[in-house]
Formats: sequence, C-alpha cells, structure tokens
Amino acid sequence: MNGADMPLQASTLRRLRHLLAALGPGLVVMLADTETGSVIAAAQSGAHWGYRMLPLLFVLIPFLYLAQELTIRLALGTGLSYGELVRRRWGRRAELASAAVLLLSCLGALATQLAGLAGIGQLFGIPAWQTITLLCSLVLIMVCTGSYRSVERIAICLGVFELAFLAEAWLAHPDPGQMAAQLSSLPLDNHDFLLLAAANIGTCVMPWTLSYQQSAMLDKGLTLDDLKPARMDTMLGAVLCQIITAGILIAAAAAFGDGAGGQSLDSIPDIAGGFTRLLGPTGGRLLFALALGGGALVAAIVVCLTSAWTLGELAGRRDSLEKHPLDAPWFYGGFAAMLAGAGALVASGVNLIKLSIVTSVANALLLPVMLAGLYWLACRELPAPLAPSRRYRMALAPLLLLLAGFSLYAGIVGSLG
Repeated sequence: MNGADMPLQASTLRRLRHLLAALGPGLVVMLADTETGSVIAAAQSGAHWGYRMLPLLFVLIPFLYLAQELTIRLALGTGLSYGELVRRRWGRRAELASAAVLLLSCLGALATQLAGLAGIGQLFGIPAWQTITLLCSLVLIMVCTGSYRSVERIAICLGVFELAFLAEAWLAHPDPGQMAAQLSSLPLDNHDFLLLAAANIGTCVMPWTLSYQQSAMLDKGLTLDDLKPARMDTMLGAVLCQIITAGILIAAAAAFGDGAGGQSLDSIPDIAGGFTRLLGPTGGRLLFALALGGGALVAAIVVCLTSAWTLGELAGRRDSLEKHPLDAPWFYGGFAAMLAGAGALVASGVNLIKLSIVTSVANALLLPVMLAGLYWLACRELPAPLAPSRRYRMALAPLLLLLAGFSLYAGIVGSLG
C-alpha cells in the first residue's frame, strides 16, 4: 500500500463512521410505519385483490420520503421540534390544537399496536391482559433505564423481525405470470379497490411519524453536518418499509385464493391463519408473530416517545431520553400515561373497529394540516441553504396536496362506512 492510499482510506473510514453515527431516526420511524394497521391494510389488499395493489405500494416511496425529508430540514435547520415551530410561528393556541389532535392520533395508534400484540398472545393461548401488562412494563423499563441511542438500537433490533414478512413472501412462491397479468389490468373504476388504495395511503404517511422524526433527530443531537446521512437514512427506511409491505401483500395474496383474490379478512387471527397454511401451524404462526410483533413494538415505542415529547413541549420543557426520570417528569410521565391509557382501552374490550375509525379520522384531519404546516415552515423558517428552491416548491406542493387529499378521503369514507 502506498502512502497516497492511506489518507484516502482514513477519509473513507471517517465518512463511514459519520454515516453510521447519523443512521437511526429515519430507519426507526420507517420500521414503525410497518405497524399493525399497515399489515392489515396490505394483507386485505392481497387477499381481496391479489397482486393488483403492488404498484401503489412502490409509487408511495417518493411521497413517503418527500414528507419525512421536510422534517430533516426543519430539525437540522432550526433546532426546534414541529410543536415548537408551530408555537413560534402561529402562537400558543395553534400549538395546543395541533398537540391535542396529535395526541388523539397517538392514543388510537398505540391502542391498535397493543391490540395487535394482544392478538399475537392469544394465538399462543395467553390472555390479552397478561400480554398487554407484560409488554407495557417491559417498554417502560427499557425507556426509563436507557438513553436515546440505546432505545434506538433496541427498536432497530425489534424491527429486523419484520424481514420475516419477506421470507414469507418468498416461501409463498407467487406465480410471476399471474402477477404480471394482474398488474396490467388494474380496476381503477372500482369503488372498493379505490377505498382500499386510500387505506394503504393512509397507513403510509402518518402525523406521528412526521412529528417523531423531527424530535428524534434533536434528541440524538444531530447537526447540519449530518444532513446527507440523515437523508440516506430516511430513503433507506422508506424503500425498506414499502418492500416489507409489498412482501405482506404478496404472502397474503398467495395464501388466500392462490393469488386470485376475492377473500376478505377481518382480524389478526384471520391473517395469521393464512400464514399457517403456507408454512404449517407451528412455523407459520411463529414467523407471523415475530414479524407483526416486531413492527408493532417499534410503533408502540415511537408513538409513546412522540406523545412524551409533545407533552413536554406543551409544558415549555425540552425533555429528553438522556435525562433521569426524576429530572423529566413530564416526559416520562407522559410516556407512562400513554402506555397505561392505551393498555386500559384495549383491555376494556372497546370495539376496535370503532377505535380504528376514530384513529383514521384523526389522522385524516391532522395530516393535511401538518403537511401544509411542514411545507409552510420549510419555506419560511429555514435559512437559504436549506430552504426549498422555487422550482422544488412548485414540484412539491401538488404532490403533498395529492397525498393530503387521499388521506382526508380515507378518513371520511372510512368513518362513513
């Protein structure tokens, strides 16, 4: 090795270490995006429409990235969270209104995750209240005894289990010819197909994922030097999220109706039943439990942290996982309260279909406002190097408007249905 190669290798190693240090917030939030609601929407799509919804899942990748990338710009360019920026720009009342709907959305999302985890426990004969109590206790202990980086690593490790959905899709042996034939004849004039398409969009970009990433980047201490790695982190997460979701759809399509569609799913046990038909009662149930449980646990952590950061900001405090619980009572108290509230909601036997509708409406009402807020703040609050250019703004605005419109449609139609 000559002397000229040594500085080059040292520079490459420094860039690699920098990249690895900045990875995390984007990947975690995208792993959380493949949560219980997303699994149900993708599985229903595969069971009812075969492989026809696959193009939509991949088209959503740039939408997902563009929305989350705005939070990167705002976090690194202003050093403030979404709620803090709302308060600075529009005042205390706007912050309170935004926080109230965000917390409602978080409560519904967390209850959905806990309900999914309770359903997994029931597959193995464990009562729902025991599963919920154990998991809530473990998550609370993990957060109260760890730093942001340790919680992030645990979340990524849990999210790795979602790759089991890709294994299930591979083992399902989908028919390429059947898949190609379906992708060339999309029923775009069918109301049921469009409604399920809207459901997949509504479970892709969500208010709490946007809020989480901006706050997580601040909690991790990232700076403008981390801009490129943070963007790579988010792009990697967006692609991985939608590939995993596509794996769920492919596995469900093959399990229910041999790819022809026409089936309907109503619960977690129904979905699990399909995977047991593919892989056998023991292997299929275990692999499904690991995959769904990994995503639901990551989403539960993300939702609780989003709620805790939001409550801390309302109290005028910038709390963090780096602080001791006694030094950040609003943060850790909010985390515990959200877990306890959602756990009690699920254990009470509430109608989860109605809860899902309420959550969908909350997301639909908040997401268009939140996307508009992110766009406006990015255009008005960021310094010149980070502010979107005029050409980029003109291209981004209609895309975000389209995304917000579909989300609103999903919420309204879902609630009326």
